[in-house]
Amino acid sequence: MKSFSLAGVCPPIPTPFDSEGNIAHDKLASNIARWSKTPLRGFVVLGTNGEFVYLSEREKLEVLRTAREAIPADRLFLAGTGCESTAVTLKLTQDAAAIGADAALVITPGYYTSKMDSQAMKRHFLTLAEQSPLPIILYNMPACTGIDLSADTVVELAQHPRIVGIKDSSGNVVKLGAIIRAAPPDFNVLAGSASFLYPAMALGAVGGVVALANVAPEQCCQLYQYATEKRHEEARQLQLKLIPSNTAVTAQLGIPGLKRALDWVGYYGGPVRLPLGPLDSDQENKLRAILTEADILSG
Repeated sequence: MKSFSLAGVCPPIPTPFDSEGNIAHDKLASNIARWSKTPLRGFVVLGTNGEFVYLSEREKLEVLRTAREAIPADRLFLAGTGCESTAVTLKLTQDAAAIGADAALVITPGYYTSKMDSQAMKRHFLTLAEQSPLPIILYNMPACTGIDLSADTVVELAQHPRIVGIKDSSGNVVKLGAIIRAAPPDFNVLAGSASFLYPAMALGAVGGVVALANVAPEQCCQLYQYATEKRHEEARQLQLKLIPSNTAVTAQLGIPGLKRALDWVGYYGGPVRLPLGPLDSDQENKLRAILTEADILSG
């Protein structure tokens, strides 16, 4: 299973809601159809930007089914299946496999933070790997979970044949280098943000799962291409250009900003689910200016 390649750029796609707060399955399908006309390698469904923590079990399965119907056969379908307990994570992973996902992206459990040490992480992920019908991709997102997988833990987990890669959103490029240096050569390391996609690839990452690819898929794929072709000055310039817009739709304005940007570039963003709320007018003006400067929006 370690021959599984994650090379390329995938967006962690938002879950669209209508004005009543229900999942807008038609908008999900139409967004995927439009994204599929770009060079994106595939899609992460029920990732952080999919507001997965706000969805019921039934809603998660419905979203996965709609995504499976909409995602072309030549694109990766990566299902976010991480839950707080190992048993529930395994059940959702099995359900995602039955629906037709290609791999499971599993975020670290973090509610009992003080107990989620390296031994707990190894118990969790190795149990999943032994029983999962899908390849497992580790998902390190310390800003949300409070858990930061160490390089040593990742390298140890990477020895398992069903643990095929990691999406690391910590921003610690030094740690990424340590993982790439010590993990098996077929272990896929993915940048978890467009803000460090090029530096990560310069060290040996195979691509990224990046939020900015939702609103700027062509630019993110172009950055990946420059890095792949070792066109370093062009990659450097494009990387620097994309950093402010990436920051705006991640750390600064988050999912409300990402969804608003989607509306502006012709996709469906729509509302977020409570307790998240919409941007105010000042935030919208700031976001529009940043996206315009990056040539994601026209002047």
